[in-house]
Amino acid sequence: MEKFSKEYFRYLANQIMFDLSDQEIEELQEDFKTLTKQMELLDKIDTSNVDEMIYPFEEDTVYLREDVVNHEITQEEALQNAPLVKNKMIVVPKVVK
Repeated sequence: MEKFSKEYFRYLANQIMFDLSDQEIEELQEDFKTLTKQMELLDKIDTSNVDEMIYPFEEDTVYLREDVVNHEITQEEALQNAPLVKNKMIVVPKVVK
C-alpha cells in the first residue's frame, strides 16, 4: 500500500470536513513525495559528533539595550487625536455582544 494514497488523503480531508478533487489529491501526493525525499536527505546527515544545543548562539544575549524614556506626553496630549473621549478615556465600539 502506498504511504500517501488517495484514500489516505480523502480520509484526512473528510476528518477536517474538506472536499478535495482528484487533482488536489495528486498535487498533495507530489508535495508529500518531495517532503519525504527531503526528510530522507536530512536523515543521512551524520550528527553523531555534534553537541545538542538549545539556543543557536554560544554567547549570552546580554547586549540588548536598556529601555530609556526619552519622550513623554501628557494624558491630554494622548487623548487629543482620539475621535471620542469620555471620562478621560478613549471610547471604542463594543466588540463583545
